[in-house]
Amino acid sequence: MFFKSALSRILALVLVAVVTLTGCGNDSGVLSGNYSEDTLTVIETLTTAINLSDDAENKQEIQSLAKEQINDYISRYRRNGESGGLRSFTTMQTALNSLAGYYTSYGSRPLPEKLKKRLKQEFKQAEVAIKRGI
Repeated sequence: MFFKSALSRILALVLVAVVTLTGCGNDSGVLSGNYSEDTLTVIETLTTAINLSDDAENKQEIQSLAKEQINDYISRYRRNGESGGLRSFTTMQTALNSLAGYYTSYGSRPLPEKLKKRLKQEFKQAEVAIKRGI
């Protein structure tokens, strides 16, 4: 009787631990851990987000995904010695800080054309640097 009770308690504890640890993973599930792929994925998502029309139905969802990817990307690669010093990362960091700051300050207001133009230019520079490996 004691054995069954102890076994059921241990099993319950293991299940709680598994559920807890599974819930603490990367929520976006988009970033793979490969710097080059992740950079291109984030650029694609953010390009979609900045090109959305003001009356798009899924604007809020895409902006939410963009914010989540910005946070995941920066937190994953900022302290990484291999990617943190690359030109592509510093360019991306500048662009991501600009976009995240705009989303934080102005919410769902449309992006100014000047900011869109600069972000597109920085994304292009980051893509070129990724292809060169710098």
